[in-house]
Amino acid sequence: MSCAARLFNSKSDQTLYSRITPSEEQFATQQARWNDLRDFLKSRLKEDTGYAMSSWLQGSYKFDTQIRPWSSGAEFDIDLGLYFEWAGSDDEGDYEPEGFKQFVQNALLDYADDEDNDASGVDGPKERCCRISFKPDFHIDVPCYHLDRGADRRALATETKGWEASDPKAIYKWFKELFDDAADRALLRRLVCYMKMWAALKIEEASRPSSIALTVLVGEAMQALNLSEVSDDDDVLELIITAIADRLDSDTEILNPADTTEDLNRMDADATDALRSRLRDFQDTARRANTATCEANAAEIWTEAFEHFFPMPEDLHDDDNVSKAGAHASLAEGTELMTYAFDPQIRVRAVSKDNPHYVKEGVNALPTIVKNCSIHFELINANQLPPGSAIRWTVRNRGHEAWNKNDIGHYSGDAYVSHEHSAYNGNHAMDLTVYQYGRIIGRRRVEINVRGLAMPPRNLPNRRIFRR
Repeated sequence: MSCAARLFNSKSDQTLYSRITPSEEQFATQQARWNDLRDFLKSRLKEDTGYAMSSWLQGSYKFDTQIRPWSSGAEFDIDLGLYFEWAGSDDEGDYEPEGFKQFVQNALLDYADDEDNDASGVDGPKERCCRISFKPDFHIDVPCYHLDRGADRRALATETKGWEASDPKAIYKWFKELFDDAADRALLRRLVCYMKMWAALKIEEASRPSSIALTVLVGEAMQALNLSEVSDDDDVLELIITAIADRLDSDTEILNPADTTEDLNRMDADATDALRSRLRDFQDTARRANTATCEANAAEIWTEAFEHFFPMPEDLHDDDNVSKAGAHASLAEGTELMTYAFDPQIRVRAVSKDNPHYVKEGVNALPTIVKNCSIHFELINANQLPPGSAIRWTVRNRGHEAWNKNDIGHYSGDAYVSHEHSAYNGNHAMDLTVYQYGRIIGRRRVEINVRGLAMPPRNLPNRRIFRR
């Protein structure tokens, strides 16, 4: 039986699921922007082409499986489908598919030219969509379609391949109807998010399976499970990983359940082989984590797959609807610090970049500091490490400021020293994990509480005023 289920999903705001999905504020910002863009495009394109226009939100935003940007430069993704409506075949339209796409591209460029819209740029036309990006951290892909409403038939306009049969509404209907129970549907969405974040962290973008391919793989694998026998997210995830790996070992096709003539696996043979290999690595990680003897060790193992996004037991505080005594007991039981063979000792020193006379320091702890400090961490008993030892520093950020910047944390190296910077208000943490031949033998957390603005520069001495 696994012991890290609450770290995947619970009432805390520091679970894996909450750390990899957008905040309510980010969701609301995106919603306001795509609503405004939709209204502009429908009006503009109707005027430009004379066709009746409609829209359909699709993709991960529609499926409620959107994940956070996983690295610097990555963005939230939204897919807004636009439909030019006429009765009859695709070729009966007044323009070629690339012509319709050009109308969309021109409209996006004009929208972006309005500074009030916070658009940061429009990409060149892509094969199956146009893309507009927004400050600070998301883009909207705009595919366009022909819709024959009477026949309930849709076709996607492409840049070089003409009209493609494509019905995003049909595959959403399939996904929505996979499970009748609301709890099962919520579990399905979480599992898709876990798999998408793992893929984003562990597979280069050019070789990564598409979001819809992963969604179908997870949905079909979960449909085959007996959910009355297993329910915790970590247990189910291990079964899902295994089922997907087994499936791709026997057949690399991922057929669209709404159109079985379409293979959603657009990766080449090398990328598919690499995916299968990485899935087996992921399966091994899940097996080891789910057989760990304590919550803290399980969390450290899951960190191999989810890096800084995976929380530690200390991240789940007393506000998780448990009593203070219960929370402390759970923490003590989960971390089992006394059972570790090595007890890391960390010297930590923070110095303001604005005023070098502002210095805070300690061992295994640090007083509250202000923003814009350089923070130096050092493992001071490294000379006592047993043979075959290795260490890992991991920053885990918490709080409104860091989350709205999508800076959830990062891996901070494997040397005996690490350097960081206090950029956001909040209760953050630097975690050090010690391994010996791959087995966890020690861990230490240093809490980094940041409050207030950066220090003002040191005042220059007053000039003397001489009088005659």
